[in-house]
Amino acid sequence: MTRIRLLLLLEGTSFVAAALVHFGVLAAGYEHQKAGTAESVIGGVLLLALALTFVSSSRTRAIGVAAQAFALLGTLVGLFTIAIGVGPRTAPDLTYHAAILSVLAGGLFLTARSPVRPLVESRA
Repeated sequence: MTRIRLLLLLEGTSFVAAALVHFGVLAAGYEHQKAGTAESVIGGVLLLALALTFVSSSRTRAIGVAAQAFALLGTLVGLFTIAIGVGPRTAPDLTYHAAILSVLAGGLFLTARSPVRPLVESRA
């Protein structure tokens, strides 16, 4: 459960940081409003999922899988927009997308393979 929460925190804050770069807050010269908006949504979903794991810890795995799958899909859409020339095509953007795709795919794999904790531990 802790590993899933740490993944969601890392991924969510990564997307928020990328959004802040695209909004020109953390770095100048990489502004792209639509990319920043998409990254804000993905980051928000991942961080909301993190919060939900504390509300319903028995569903941590399912929440983690759903949020990371959403983020992975959104990132693939971002790569598609780069490929067709709509999204930003800078070296940092391409590097970030490659890195976050790896993190999301690995995180999704680890989360999906995590054991499901029963609601009540049995004494056998």
